[in-house]
Amino acid sequence: MRDDKFRSVNRILGDRPRLGPFPADQIFPWSVIAILNVFVFNYVLKTSWLGTLLSIAWGWATWWLLSSNQEFFGKFVAVPRISRGYKRHNS
Repeated sequence: MRDDKFRSVNRILGDRPRLGPFPADQIFPWSVIAILNVFVFNYVLKTSWLGTLLSIAWGWATWWLLSSNQEFFGKFVAVPRISRGYKRHNS
């Protein structure tokens, strides 16, 4: 049997919402991270805009890695722990 009878009408059906290449669920946390980093690094610590932008990028990357458990950390499946056990045989 061939699967040519089924034709997908909507290719993105079932996908997560995206804004360009970025997942839509990351937009609000990234905005908060950016605002906090501008306040802390630029206004409080008086660093340059390059340092502020690098701290924002670092915060975004860290948040993306920690919150995307299905895409990144979901690939790593724990290996089952195998141990040798001994039990007396009762007939």
